[in-house]
Amino acid sequence: MNFDELITIRRDLHRIPELGFQEFKTQQYLLQYISSLPQERLEVKKWKTGIFVKINGVNPKQMIAYRADMDGLPIEEETGLDFRSEHEGNMHACGHDFHMTIALGVLTYFVHNPICDDLLFIFQPAEEGPGGAEPMLQSDIMKEWNPDFIFALHIAPELPVGTIATKPGLLFANTSELFIDLKGKGGHAAFPHQTNDMVVAASMLVTQLQSIVSRNIDPLDSAVVTIGKITSGTVQNIIAERARLEGTIRTLSVQSMKKVKERIEALVKGIEAGYQCEAMIDYGAMYYQVWNEEERTREFMSFVEKETNIIVKQCTEQMTGEDFGYMLKEIPGFMFWLGVDSPFGLHHAKLNPNENAIKVAVDLLCQYISWKGN
Repeated sequence: MNFDELITIRRDLHRIPELGFQEFKTQQYLLQYISSLPQERLEVKKWKTGIFVKINGVNPKQMIAYRADMDGLPIEEETGLDFRSEHEGNMHACGHDFHMTIALGVLTYFVHNPICDDLLFIFQPAEEGPGGAEPMLQSDIMKEWNPDFIFALHIAPELPVGTIATKPGLLFANTSELFIDLKGKGGHAAFPHQTNDMVVAASMLVTQLQSIVSRNIDPLDSAVVTIGKITSGTVQNIIAERARLEGTIRTLSVQSMKKVKERIEALVKGIEAGYQCEAMIDYGAMYYQVWNEEERTREFMSFVEKETNIIVKQCTEQMTGEDFGYMLKEIPGFMFWLGVDSPFGLHHAKLNPNENAIKVAVDLLCQYISWKGN
């Protein structure tokens, strides 16, 4: 596969972003491409809107797995590109079009150049939510093929093309969505004493939530509690009966995530008592931390430094979330950042990664897997 073919695939995929577990066109596109390859060593199995592709090795001693996520985000694209999203309100604003393209490039190479070990390519839906990695990990297909080692990459807009970054140990944080619904008693704005105002209750709760990180988490640890959206009320002269808070929790340790949730629940109970209302908490999608296995991560970094012209940086851990952490919890491996040199960051409506990074990644992964699996 040449570079122009890779670019065509990336742009095709960029046009059809789909939300989690709705990746029907994306799955069909991938399957159609995979079916065009020689099938002698291939085994292909669908899982919901995802795909497993196994390449049988010539003399396998282990199975090496590589994961690429598939879904887009509910963002209206503002890039102005000729190949911008055709799905109104959806965009590949996190680079999953890059991730899939790179995986197809590597898969194609090893179909034509099989190695000793078995290879498993995992095209995973719903990374952005509600979370596809954990149920995919628990699937009968994964249990049957049971890889010995797994790895993945994620684009990094802030890094130049020709650069990767990673580190042993913690790379991405534990994350959890947060939804809090409050229900009180609405009424006329002229008679507040006859109501239980949920705008006031929600406002007080937002203020109290900010004390969790500053007063309940070890200052040598890190955590984030952010409320990004509040919905309440109908018009200016009616006291609101309901309010909804939507936010996110991020921590660098499992223990801190538990502590944050305990404090949220305690504060919400206090709001219920103080403002005579009912409250419900929903933690939505929760992602486990991405923890890079030390020996394999250092081995990979050393290989890249010695065998390629790619610049390797040791990064710090980030508060970003990635459900690949569930796979790394059960299967040893690692994730790394791939430099794509975009002035706009992840989840931005103008994200436009440099496509030259695709070739950098495909060449690197083909070299590394060939060395690792022969």
